[in-house]
Amino acid sequence: MNIIITSAGRRVSLVRAFKTELAKLVDNGKVYAADANPQQSAACHVADGFVEVPLVKSSKYIDTLIAFCTQNDISLVIPTIDMELMVLATHINQFKASNITVVLSSKDFIRKCRNKRIIHEFFTSKGISVAKEYQKDNYSLPIYIKPLDGSRSVDNYIIRCKEELRDFHFSNEKLMFLEYLDHDHYDEFTCDLYYNKQGSLKCVVPRKRIEVRDGEVNKGLTLNNELVPYIKKHLKTIEGARGCLTAQFFMHKTNHTIYGIEINPRFGGGFPLSFLAGANFPKWVIQEYLFDQEINENFDVWESNLLMIRYDDEILVHGYKS
Repeated sequence: MNIIITSAGRRVSLVRAFKTELAKLVDNGKVYAADANPQQSAACHVADGFVEVPLVKSSKYIDTLIAFCTQNDISLVIPTIDMELMVLATHINQFKASNITVVLSSKDFIRKCRNKRIIHEFFTSKGISVAKEYQKDNYSLPIYIKPLDGSRSVDNYIIRCKEELRDFHFSNEKLMFLEYLDHDHYDEFTCDLYYNKQGSLKCVVPRKRIEVRDGEVNKGLTLNNELVPYIKKHLKTIEGARGCLTAQFFMHKTNHTIYGIEINPRFGGGFPLSFLAGANFPKWVIQEYLFDQEINENFDVWESNLLMIRYDDEILVHGYKS
């Protein structure tokens, strides 16, 4: 009953959370980590062991990961980045054949989440408003530009005047021209949502994004606000959703109008705040997928107004050879 967290990178807090919860439920259970460069991954050095894997796009990635899982009695895989989700979903039967479970939403839902235009259509079908998308020959400034399949805020632009627009903004078919939701008027939230195996929502924790670094929250605040009942109403069930989802919303500061932005069907970089607030997703994952226990009760008892301020720390690796 061991676990591996893939693309571990800097996800020290997530590894520690799973180690803490696994130790409560499994004697001598281990949490491993996988990364393309594990020697320089802080999370790999706090895990119980690690494996170097090829890049996700490599044809050897899946075989390497399955082989390590088999050799180390790993029965649960926790993915953490967008790029690996579809790859893992495509090869899900290979993991099942080796008695390994990947905590993953359905291939169809992952596909929806990977395309910002399609996830906007999904939000609309659920009665959730989205930012207007403009045609590139008919837009009103200011606009927000982002790629339909992007992540970590790469190639995101706020355009306030025509002089800021470049030819590649128009020629790149992946770039979307969107209505700009000004942070002077809107607060931005990442909400950690837990869905059980049946696609039923069991917990909602909104985290206000106060400061972001490299696309990941650096300062965040839990708030039990209007988003909780709103999400419970509109996203009560999602076909194919499983485990932790991170959903981004904007909410107007005065009239509380809500816009859906995107969904990432995985643990997000800011999840440790929700965990420390009392939303124990790692425990529920272990109970559901290692012990086949049903998660039926809704969980609302988490700490609101909990502020997380992140800082850099050091992991020392003795005898390292470059």
